[in-house]
Amino acid sequence: MPTVLVIDDEPIIRMLYTAEFRRLGLRAEAFDGTSEDVDAVVERLAPDLVVLDIRLGEGTSGLDLLQRIRTRYPHLPVVLCTAYDCFRHDLKSIAADAYVVKSSDVGELVRTVQSLLDRPPSR
Repeated sequence: MPTVLVIDDEPIIRMLYTAEFRRLGLRAEAFDGTSEDVDAVVERLAPDLVVLDIRLGEGTSGLDLLQRIRTRYPHLPVVLCTAYDCFRHDLKSIAADAYVVKSSDVGELVRTVQSLLDRPPSR
């Protein structure tokens, strides 16, 4: 069963996304992005994909976390999921495998995650 790690500072978003991924038969875990080192979380959970918010609060940037993930886990798919479309063309954003703007309909996020999980792994 593939594991999706949701990194978002909003508890309701973490709950919504993990519930939706679990409904689809995926293992879903959530992390607020600030309470623990992202490297330790990724090592412990060994996710197959990360859904990452850009603005995480407490001065933590999802774009900085994306760079750390890319450096240490270059083949781990990452979906940036944010309320801000303005970061889509940010140079740091292009390191993500996909970019989804948050909405009340999680359909686009679910389709994006399923598509990335279904593709052959890159090595």
